[in-house]
Amino acid sequence: MSQGAIELKKSNCKNCYKCIRYCPVKSIRFSGNQAPVVDEECIYCGRCIVVCPQHAKEARNDVEKVKVFLADGDKAPVYVSLAPSFVANYPQATIESVQKALLKLGFAGVEETALGASMVKDQYEKLVAEGKQEVIISTCCHSVNLLVRRHFPQAIAHLARVVSPMVAHCQSLKERFPGCKTVFVGPCVAKKHEQTEHKEAVDCVLTFRELSAWLEEEKIKIEAGHDENAYSKARLFPACGGILRTMKCDDPHYTYLAIDGAHNCRMALKDVMEGKLGRCFIEMSMCTGSCICGPVMDGYRSTPISGFVAVRDYAGPHDFVVPPYDPESLRCDHPYSKINHEVPSEESIQRILKMVGKTSKADELNCGSCGYDTCRAKAIAVIQGKADLSMCLPFLKDRAESFSDTIINNTPNGIIVVNESLEVQQINSAALHLLNLQEASTVLGEKIDRLLEPSIFQEVMLMGENVSNRVLYLADYLKYVEISVLQDRNYHVLMCILRDITEEQNARERKEKIRQHTIEVTDQVVEKQMRVVQEIASLLGETTAETKIALTKLKESLSDESTVH
Repeated sequence: MSQGAIELKKSNCKNCYKCIRYCPVKSIRFSGNQAPVVDEECIYCGRCIVVCPQHAKEARNDVEKVKVFLADGDKAPVYVSLAPSFVANYPQATIESVQKALLKLGFAGVEETALGASMVKDQYEKLVAEGKQEVIISTCCHSVNLLVRRHFPQAIAHLARVVSPMVAHCQSLKERFPGCKTVFVGPCVAKKHEQTEHKEAVDCVLTFRELSAWLEEEKIKIEAGHDENAYSKARLFPACGGILRTMKCDDPHYTYLAIDGAHNCRMALKDVMEGKLGRCFIEMSMCTGSCICGPVMDGYRSTPISGFVAVRDYAGPHDFVVPPYDPESLRCDHPYSKINHEVPSEESIQRILKMVGKTSKADELNCGSCGYDTCRAKAIAVIQGKADLSMCLPFLKDRAESFSDTIINNTPNGIIVVNESLEVQQINSAALHLLNLQEASTVLGEKIDRLLEPSIFQEVMLMGENVSNRVLYLADYLKYVEISVLQDRNYHVLMCILRDITEEQNARERKEKIRQHTIEVTDQVVEKQMRVVQEIASLLGETTAETKIALTKLKESLSDESTVH
């Protein structure tokens, strides 16, 4: 398993490459038929969690860690910083109703992260007012921060040197409740990584999904509530454009932009690095729809419209009244997170491409089935140890077809494949020769009765049993064949295997003729010999009878003489 914020269930990983396909930075290594996250490259946007059809990727569960905190709550009370997107995750909920539910779990208190958002918003406005930074990129989204730090380091200077609302609020909680523990609860996987960089402020991060499962386990429900707090404008932060809606945005020297979605963020950063943007403030969110569409909302509630409406209706028209804080405590640097990948040579790339049959540009389909946008990108990933040659599905398909075609076309047996309508789908060269055909194209798509008697195929389909080694005489071809018909119900085809046994049958017939002739000659010899024996026996029979009569008479004569004397 990954040791980062995203873990892999190996038993669920099914070789589909879908996570690679949707990962905006390709921070997934395919090895041993598994696809674990590469933590040092990951931006924890959570797309792999959302798109995995087998739920093989999941956010690290930290509920047990929080339970340990609560067990020691007498010494260190535990406070929750609740992300403002909670109203999109828990319809009709309010901060009071959530607090009521979480107090039952043992938390000492619950506050809105939007308090920290108000602090952060003030710092953004100061940066714009100072005018020292030509392009200012918001730093509320940790996935965006990681995207810049790890994959667009040239744009680090454009990140606002301001902590996120989570860090700002948790710092405030620590100052107001000395010795407490802080737990952020929100819709974001990246916050789990951000916590590791700000341990002094944030002790743990839970997702809405983790919290909901925990509440369900304890049979605690978050009830609907009602809130009319007019001083809660920063509750707009989790919606796309929400940060700008809380800011003044009145500096005529700056353009204010809101960008959401991984692709748009990447394109915007490229424009920034190429100097295509003038003085501007960019609100940048990795998730399409921003935080209200976070990857670990309950059941992944990707509902930007209803989520936006919930956030809009819950927010007030005025700023929060925030506790006193030191603006300097909200300043932070954004270090470059170097990724140690050597740039492969063109020779190395071409070598990998050739290994999967890409010998020219025309062979590079760039189909994306492996998860990478281009064949070159996939080849580079192979060199970097993040991909495998076997991931190229067109290559595997071509190799498998070539291998099967080699076998089929070189076997001495004729092979004919028909569909369940008994139309010829495939025929090999041995079958063409056997049936005196020139080309396969002349019979493909035709009914099998043009070549063979269809009754044996109909029998297989009707009885559901394959036929093996049945001998048939093909009168049209003056040949004997041994025929086997096999049905593949999964692919709805029948395969006919024909073995030409004409020579064997002719040899068998010649042998039978010789045997019959031998029997006839033997019978004639035996019959002749029997006649001779019978004649000899007849002669012998007459002689013996005469002798017997003579001896009998002699015996009688002797007997008579003996009586007289």
